[in-house]
Amino acid sequence: MARDKITLACPECAERNYHQTKNKRLHPERVEYVKFCPRCRTHTPHKETK
Repeated sequence: MARDKITLACPECAERNYHQTKNKRLHPERVEYVKFCPRCRTHTPHKETK
């Protein structure tokens, strides 16, 4: 399968908050989404982790 599970982590507190899937064949680079972090209580750019 081309879609793999990824985990998104907040760079401020390093908490892994969200899980998503992405097509690694079309988007091999790491993704970054602005999401709400419940620990920081703000919207921060969450980056893909390993």
